[in-house]
Amino acid sequence: MANMAQAIRMALHYGEKHLGVTDIFGEDVGMPLGGVFTQTQGLEKSWNTPLDERGIIGMAMGLAMAGERPVAEIQFADYVYNTIDLLKLAGNTCWATNGDWNLPMVVMTPVGAGIRGSIYHSHSFDAMMTHIPGWKIVLPSNPLDAYGLLVSAMQEQNPVMYLPPKALMRIRGEELIPGEPEDQRELSKMIDAPLGDRSKWKAKWPALEGYSVPIGKGKIVREGKQVTVVSYGRTLLLCADAAKELAAEGIDAEVIDLRSLWPYDWEMIQASVKKTGRVLFVNEDTEVTNFGEHLIRRTVDELFYELLAPPRLIAGKFVPGIGLSDALERASVPQPEDVKSAIRSLALEQP
Repeated sequence: MANMAQAIRMALHYGEKHLGVTDIFGEDVGMPLGGVFTQTQGLEKSWNTPLDERGIIGMAMGLAMAGERPVAEIQFADYVYNTIDLLKLAGNTCWATNGDWNLPMVVMTPVGAGIRGSIYHSHSFDAMMTHIPGWKIVLPSNPLDAYGLLVSAMQEQNPVMYLPPKALMRIRGEELIPGEPEDQRELSKMIDAPLGDRSKWKAKWPALEGYSVPIGKGKIVREGKQVTVVSYGRTLLLCADAAKELAAEGIDAEVIDLRSLWPYDWEMIQASVKKTGRVLFVNEDTEVTNFGEHLIRRTVDELFYELLAPPRLIAGKFVPGIGLSDALERASVPQPEDVKSAIRSLALEQP
């Protein structure tokens, strides 16, 4: 099974071959490195830019306005903050021109903690990005979704922010990407660049298929009747594992992978909360003005009389950065025991 970095690489190859992607660029995106997580190795349309995030976003906007279909990468989400004004302009271009100009561009930037990256390589960006209207926003939790969401993003007329979790780049999936070989060693020989001299190396791509995940459509990862747990990205795996372990205690939790933050699958959340009467939102962005707070507000506004207990949120601590040491990082973002404890207490809370 492919890992997430390989899934992204295969999706980008499918995009440049079949979806009209014209440019794939960013810091170290081209050869010889092929991306800091190796997710752009072997691509024909990839090239390196200067270390200039504003230049990268500005170039993507210009190419998109000129009728091209670019995919731009900001190496880490921690570096994307100095492009906020340009992201705002990209988001409002279609609206401000009364639909005359679209920006069919994808911006990829890896998010979150879990790689011991300390203060400059551990930020989340999901809540901040949801404050910028005009963009579609996706955040995969597994390789198959990483492939399918990127294939969908590369067909959009709207700008799409694609946020793969840093900590999941080497995590292998449980489902084959359509067209990939079953033997992961065979896949590695085909598309992973060798160490050392890569000047003559070329990827041998499998016969990939156009599998896509609709933007705005969530997925029920585990069905349950007592508590709804809504998450995405890295913390989705924590929630799924917690629900599996708590089943041994007789606690039946339903786990939803949101997958898209805008648009998001409110209908799926709504139906689940009506069934369980209890809901927990989990992500690792900082807890103040967190996207989960928006979901709690909407839950209370629209589902108040369906609730058997107050909605809850588990999120990252509101601290300026994440420490380098393991203990500091673990104290800053949700951990498995935090999720299990919250599900357990919510399930047992009486109306």
